[in-house]
Amino acid sequence: MRATTQLLLGTLCVAVLLLSDVSGKHHGHRSESTPASEIETQDVGINEVLPEDIEDKYEAFSPDENNRWKYDPCMDKHCSAGRTCKPDDDGVAQCVCVEECEPESDARRKVCTNLNETWSSDCEVHQARCFCVTGDPRCKGPEQKHVHVEYYGECREMPECTEGQMADFPRRMRDWLFNVMRDLADRRELTEHFLEMQQAAAQNFTIRWRNAVIWKWCDLDGSPHDRVVSRHELFPIRAPLMALEHCIAPFLDACDADGDHKITLREWGKCLEIEEDDLDDKCGELVEMVGEQD
Repeated sequence: MRATTQLLLGTLCVAVLLLSDVSGKHHGHRSESTPASEIETQDVGINEVLPEDIEDKYEAFSPDENNRWKYDPCMDKHCSAGRTCKPDDDGVAQCVCVEECEPESDARRKVCTNLNETWSSDCEVHQARCFCVTGDPRCKGPEQKHVHVEYYGECREMPECTEGQMADFPRRMRDWLFNVMRDLADRRELTEHFLEMQQAAAQNFTIRWRNAVIWKWCDLDGSPHDRVVSRHELFPIRAPLMALEHCIAPFLDACDADGDHKITLREWGKCLEIEEDDLDDKCGELVEMVGEQD
């Protein structure tokens, strides 16, 4: 009997220790997030804005100054360079111009614009253009409506692109685009549709350049997907390459044949020497698949 009593007491002690340990773990590593079941019962009117798939959208909720949970309408809002998301008076997410750019002390962050002016950062360039595009009184002149980054670093004298270099540039550009597309495919970073395009191009040399050219044009056509590539949307291939490929600037300038600051697929194909009949706008598949991933 005594042995049985000791065994029961020992078991009870172990149970108490285990419960204390579990309780301590919960208190020591308590999540800052409130379970969805608790959110729904809080009297903050949140049921009116809760998405149906609350588990997937839980990150869109954050506590306010009174530690009440509210929905963040900017969670899924994408804004272009120079803009940031801000809810309006009705709680609708809107893209507005960046109010202030962080000061940059690193000289490597300086940029040279198409106006041949050195700016402290690309943020200031995008902000200035946003002010002018939106009619903000802080716009410093109509020429800044189309200001964009030419390349990183202070403005300097660039070597001239010779006639021979310019004539050979489309071929080298096509090869470079295909190699980039192939590398992305190897890393499985292409959407399924463009992965199939790359695989077809790899097996057929007659379409390798065409598919790479179409893919990059679709890739550059950012939000909104309006089936044209603005001069500003060329930034990802223009600015980083300027230091290595001094012909990139005059080449891209020539792609905008009518000077409307927009490059259509036909203009893009023509400057890369792709036959117009071979061009096919496949961006719809890209936009659809990116939307599904978001």
